[in-house]
Amino acid sequence: MQIPAGKKVYFLSDFHLGAPNAATSLEREKLIVKFLNEIKQTAYAVFLVGDMFDFWYEYKKVVPKGGVRLLGKIAELTDEGIKVYFFVGNHDMWMKDYFEQELNVPVYFEPKEFTFNQTSFYIGHGDGLGPGDHGYKMMKKVFRSPVCQWLFGIFPPYIGIGLADYFSRKSRQSAGSIEEKFLGEENEWLLTYSKEVLNRQPVNFFIFGHRHLPIDYSITPESRYINLGEWINFATYAVFDGTHLALKSYIGKEDKIYRNQ
Repeated sequence: MQIPAGKKVYFLSDFHLGAPNAATSLEREKLIVKFLNEIKQTAYAVFLVGDMFDFWYEYKKVVPKGGVRLLGKIAELTDEGIKVYFFVGNHDMWMKDYFEQELNVPVYFEPKEFTFNQTSFYIGHGDGLGPGDHGYKMMKKVFRSPVCQWLFGIFPPYIGIGLADYFSRKSRQSAGSIEEKFLGEENEWLLTYSKEVLNRQPVNFFIFGHRHLPIDYSITPESRYINLGEWINFATYAVFDGTHLALKSYIGKEDKIYRNQ
């Protein structure tokens, strides 16, 4: 795809709307909507790279409460001809066809390659990729199975969504408030995964979420690994102007971005 003059492509991930509580989530949602309003005039495409919600499950006639400001803004963007793409994360893996039917947003469950202005992008949420984390990879296969999703759907929404919210809170409490730190080139699993892909095919930019630490890492002179961070603490995002890509913070926390340059 060729980006028109004056237009840009934006990448965001890990909003985790709903966490840790309704009031804090609403403040974060309003900030995200404000950002989308500000970029609307220059946006050619917007990539939402997973974990938009802290939990998401689509019953046949029911979707989780909340997020209406963001969903309405996404609908406004697509109605005005701005392309929006969504990559499923580990917190919203039970996405079905709601985004496609109601918002005109294609949904991807696996990483996918895009090309803008002869520049290649390899994009995905990032969960379950790279070495290690075998327990989660097995759990992901189970949770992604149609049988598991059907069994969960038997629960009435009040019970099912209540259970999911409870376990999400427990998981967050067990993780605590440990600050994310760069683990070193050999231990950053998404960086390792990017190198493996790069051995098979040329890629200019690897764009992932999930990690929560914003990272801009030069793998080779022609290839960079970008982790988008999150909007709970950093409000970080990437923007491509057709030639250059930059990882920024909407709230001035560029000092939290790990860069190896």
